[in-house]
Amino acid sequence: MKIEDVVKAEEGEIFDIELDESLLKANAELAEQNRALLRKHGVTAVDVMGSIGAGKTSLIEKLVQKLKTRYRIAVFKGDLTTTIDAEKISRHGVKTVAINTGNECHLDANLVRKALSRLDLNGIDLLFIENVGNLICPADFPLGSEKRIVVVSVTEGPYMVVKHPFIFMDTDVAVINKIDLAEAMGVSVEKLREDVKKINPNAVTVATNCRTGEGVDQVIAALKL
Repeated sequence: MKIEDVVKAEEGEIFDIELDESLLKANAELAEQNRALLRKHGVTAVDVMGSIGAGKTSLIEKLVQKLKTRYRIAVFKGDLTTTIDAEKISRHGVKTVAINTGNECHLDANLVRKALSRLDLNGIDLLFIENVGNLICPADFPLGSEKRIVVVSVTEGPYMVVKHPFIFMDTDVAVINKIDLAEAMGVSVEKLREDVKKINPNAVTVATNCRTGEGVDQVIAALKL
C-alpha cells in the first residue's frame, strides 16, 4: 500500500533542541494537549524511540501483527524524507501516517498534533508513534504518549546505554534487540540490562529478536496491552 498522505514540517515549524527554553516549554504544553485529546478518545499512544537501524520499525511490525485482532491500531512513522518504512507497516492493514521532518532529527508535539488531525480518533484504540532514528534529540521532546519505548541493538556496541542516558531516564520499556548477534558482536545483553537499571530502575528491559519475534510478547506484557 502506497503512503500518499504525508505530514510535512513547514518552514520554521520544528521545535529545535538548540533553541531557547520557551520552545521546549511550548512543545511540552502541546504534548499535554495531545495527551488530553488521546485520553478523551480512549486512545493509548506509545512513542517508540531508538537510533537508525536499531529495529524500531521491525518491532512495530511485530507488535501490529500480534495486536491488530485485539485493538484498532494506527501508526505514525517519523522520517526525514521518505515513506519507505511507513509503506512496510501499512501492508499489515493498519492506518499509517508518514511524518517527514525534512532535516530535523526528531518529531515534536506540533507535528504529532497535525498527524492526529488525519485520524478518526473514535476509530482507534492504540497508536504507535515511531520517532526519527536518534538517541539524543527525542529525549527532550515529549509527544503526548502514555508510554515510551527505547530500542537499542547489540550491533550498536556495548556502550549505547551509558553513552545516551537521558533518553532512558523517562522510558517505560527498554528493548535490547538483535540478541541473536550478541555473541558475534561480543556484547553482553545482561550488561546492557544492568546499564538500563542503573539509569532507570523503573524501566522494564526486554531482550528481543524482532526478525523472528522472540521477546515481542514480553514487550506487549511490559506495555500492559
